[in-house]
Amino acid sequence: MASTGIFVHPKAHLGERFAPAPFSVVDERVVIGDDVVVGSFVHICAGARIGSGSVIGDHVTICADAKLGEGCVISDFAMVGKRPKLGPKSTAKAGELKGLVLGDGCTVGSHTVLMAGSVFGTGCIVGDNAGVRERCRIGDNVVVGRSVTVENDTDIGSRTKIQSGAYVTAYVVIEEDCFIAPMVVTTNDNFMGRTAERFKHLKGCTVRRGARVGGGAHILPGIEIGEEAFVATGSVVTRDVPAHAVVMGVPAKVVKDVPENELLENQ
Repeated sequence: MASTGIFVHPKAHLGERFAPAPFSVVDERVVIGDDVVVGSFVHICAGARIGSGSVIGDHVTICADAKLGEGCVISDFAMVGKRPKLGPKSTAKAGELKGLVLGDGCTVGSHTVLMAGSVFGTGCIVGDNAGVRERCRIGDNVVVGRSVTVENDTDIGSRTKIQSGAYVTAYVVIEEDCFIAPMVVTTNDNFMGRTAERFKHLKGCTVRRGARVGGGAHILPGIEIGEEAFVATGSVVTRDVPAHAVVMGVPAKVVKDVPENELLENQ
């Protein structure tokens, strides 16, 4: 296919009605399903798999061994399955990583970077300019908003929504049906990079099922926010939050219980 400006390795497998735009490259061992549309200046690297009915925008890189389910949409300039390069003092684990996995029907925004070794369920939406690091486990129908950063080794449960500009640090657990508002900041290191003692205590927060965290809130390392709890806008959470409690302030304190009509079971 070089005569059309598309360079396809002879060991790649192309499905029926494959529709590539000019100036793209398909490497060896790539498997592309039926009815896949690929834009210009796309590089699909060795061993990648793209499910049927997927649409890949312009200037996209699908990195080695990445696996995209059926009906995925990847917007312009995204990088899917990038391999991390760690600094000499990074606390992230080194070692071999499997390719990134996107479930069926996922949508990835423009200029977004998803790292190798992370797994997304079905129907996820990742907004423009967002970043998800390696070894994250993302459930079904999760929304990761515009310019959100999700650091390494983080778990996010199904149907959780993380809004624009939030920062989810490494080693965080956010369970199902949670809401993380814009500009929320989570932390995992009380030593802020000083002394070896920090490695014994490095831990992100845990946000239990159905909890909601308001815009601009800050959550300290190791904190647990209980099931269906509510953290008010601008709060600084310095201690565990009980289930069903509403907390607010600096530091955040319990002010009342979440109303019964706001609980998930009553929706």
